[in-house]
Amino acid sequence: MEELVIIGSGISGYTAGIYAARAKLNPIIVDGLEKGGQLTLTTIVENIPGFPQGIDGNEFVNNCRAQAEKFGTRFITDNVVKVEKEDNHFKVHLANGDLIETIAIIISSGASARWLNIESEKEFKGKGVSTCATCDGFFYKGKDVIIVGGGDSACEEAHYLSKLCNKVNIIVRKDKMRASHIMRERVEKINNINILYNSKIEEILGDNTGVTGVKLINNQNNETSNIDVHGVFLAIGHVPNTKFVEGLVDLDEHGFVKTNRDLSTNVKGIWAAGDVQDPKYKQAITAAGTGCQAALEAQKYIESKE
Repeated sequence: MEELVIIGSGISGYTAGIYAARAKLNPIIVDGLEKGGQLTLTTIVENIPGFPQGIDGNEFVNNCRAQAEKFGTRFITDNVVKVEKEDNHFKVHLANGDLIETIAIIISSGASARWLNIESEKEFKGKGVSTCATCDGFFYKGKDVIIVGGGDSACEEAHYLSKLCNKVNIIVRKDKMRASHIMRERVEKINNINILYNSKIEEILGDNTGVTGVKLINNQNNETSNIDVHGVFLAIGHVPNTKFVEGLVDLDEHGFVKTNRDLSTNVKGIWAAGDVQDPKYKQAITAAGTGCQAALEAQKYIESKE
């Protein structure tokens, strides 16, 4: 019987591993087949305190993993397919057929950004295509960029980028935004924001230096046009990785885990941390903070069982 299993290998999971291992809980992190979370999709991270020159996203993730391992966290590279509650413990089922039984669980499986699913997008991930304006916007200071999306998130990111970039184009698939009235009005009043309705990206253009433009297609007349830009930001939502706990813990209407102030869920002995329970901020530093909180709460719970 294990004391603590942490499901997920992003910053929240690694932070939980560091705290739990230092508390001698001998935790296991099931880190999935795609390790590291959203930071592995970016290049230089400049908004983490303590790195005035910035740090490569993959390097930062690897450092966090090494730190957790240093204190005794164990790792299993596999996906969790199901979690079951049995009496006073849990059964964690892995894709390879293995079973782990544990007293407590921290869900830190993150949320995956929605992508356009076009071939050129894959080519320029991290080379001009981003899913986080707050993370990567600074690299496009004084340049022209595009945001894809018509909701509040797209408007928020456009507002943020308008302060840094020369011009911000918002690409909206339909003839109107689904954003709230106040958010839509805010971006419409900003001079360097241009909204293109009934449009979608057919191809992302670029070379070995990164993105150089996009090819757009009009949904109404099928006319195509090219726009020169250096950055493409996707704001079409995130999908929380929570399928394996459906029917066990309470999820909101979008699939994010519902948590209390102490990061506990409706199931005693299960906590959630990071993007899997955070539809709003989705930042590395907030993920780390919740990973810390969840681990401290899990420690108290486990010790009360002894």
